[in-house]
Amino acid sequence: MYSVVKTGGKQYLVREGMEITVDRINIEPASVPQKTGLRRGKEGKKVELEALLKFDDGGKTFELGKPFLKEKVTAEVIDNVLGEKIRIARFKAKSRERKVKGFRAKLTKLKIVKV
Repeated sequence: MYSVVKTGGKQYLVREGMEITVDRINIEPASVPQKTGLRRGKEGKKVELEALLKFDDGGKTFELGKPFLKEKVTAEVIDNVLGEKIRIARFKAKSRERKVKGFRAKLTKLKIVKV
């Protein structure tokens, strides 16, 4: 089964067992032992995502929500990460004015548990 879920104003096509990266989801942090060397994060928490559409592999049957389905897609938070760095440069000609900024998006990795 495939499902289309909505989170962070975006839609994602997901399947059970799939890993997706979405915009940061604010969930209370799970405690991670310091001995493992991992950062304190939100690993292992369950999240329910709104399902818009659900269909099978062959496309023979599907359910369309109005706007959402009653069933929700369950996902597990794997990790909170930073995205790739984007450099923003501003330049004014003839005045020697240059300014460079950087930006890294805050993202959350999810593993789809149940569709």
